[in-house]
Amino acid sequence: MQQKIVTNLWYDGDAEAAVDFYLTLFADGKVTGTIPFVEDAHGKVGEPMVVNFDLAGQAFTAINGDGSAKHDHAMSLLVNCEDQAEIDRLWSAILEGGGKEIECGWIADKWGVNWQIWSPEADAYVGGPDKEAALRAVKAMYGMKKIDLQGLKDAYEGK
Repeated sequence: MQQKIVTNLWYDGDAEAAVDFYLTLFADGKVTGTIPFVEDAHGKVGEPMVVNFDLAGQAFTAINGDGSAKHDHAMSLLVNCEDQAEIDRLWSAILEGGGKEIECGWIADKWGVNWQIWSPEADAYVGGPDKEAALRAVKAMYGMKKIDLQGLKDAYEGK
């Protein structure tokens, strides 16, 4: 069955480069199809207008637009990482690929697409049942760019 809701990302003529980069981030990433320009409106005839792709079982569409749309942090791609090693790997790859660190686990790639490199483990600290401990973890998170799970745990435990 086709995914009902698909995230659509707009690029200024470099959708293919963005998709190629994203495919390096996830082992199961793949291009699922392309649609070429049929007239020279916003791109050259025959070049990809649309690139459909999957990352971690999630469908996405990348469009080569005219540069009028810009990405911002009002919309981001949240990646639930299994552990600190996965957080570190993805963070480093996005940063080394021309990205920019933001804060609290947010990072923008070189195209301005915002990612939240996160872990469900972090939810246990910043949203834990002990409200005072959770507040300490949230305050620790505010001082982080890349999420440090041990740092959140230590803050939650009052260490």
